[in-house]
Amino acid sequence: MSTADAFDLPAADRWVRGFGAVVHAHRDELTELDSPIGDADHGTNMDRGTTAALEGLDATPPADAAALLKGVAMAMISKVGGTSGPLYGTFFLRMSGALADGSPAAFTAAFRAGVDGVVARGKAEPGDKTMVDALLPAAAALEEQVAADRPLAEALRAAADAAAGGRDATTPMLARRGRASYLGERSVGHQDPGATSAALLVQALATALDGR
Repeated sequence: MSTADAFDLPAADRWVRGFGAVVHAHRDELTELDSPIGDADHGTNMDRGTTAALEGLDATPPADAAALLKGVAMAMISKVGGTSGPLYGTFFLRMSGALADGSPAAFTAAFRAGVDGVVARGKAEPGDKTMVDALLPAAAALEEQVAADRPLAEALRAAADAAAGGRDATTPMLARRGRASYLGERSVGHQDPGATSAALLVQALATALDGR
């Protein structure tokens, strides 16, 4: 296994820093998406959480990728308000605990563990108009590509495309979870902010592995 095909500490570092950068760049967009169907604070909350994660990373450099992901989890849980903090925190925490090594197969299993944690924590299913609608297709695409012996960077590009497709598919959905579900039919026609930030998460991951 080449270093380029491994999820190691440098790759994890690039992922988290990249995610923080894209969240900051899309902060206003995420908040605007959250305005008609949520509390209009998703972008602000996510930006605060990723900023805290990066500050922690700089203050106490982690020993390995698993420790880095655990630190991110703690920052997201403590700094991000609403449901997003616990959900993103659960994702990173489950990934951290399941990351046996940096091989594509081990990383894929860890990513699935993170997604399954989000599903269990949020009690969301596909089609509920949540971040799960972006994460589940990403996990499936990643597993399919890695099982076919595709390089991890290539597999993650496919995962990012699947997440983006899942994000876009939330627009016509009727929300069945979260604050948006209270709006009933009025939730239709709005892209889900959680699915949008989740797609950014997977895109940042793909970029971290191949430099895109």
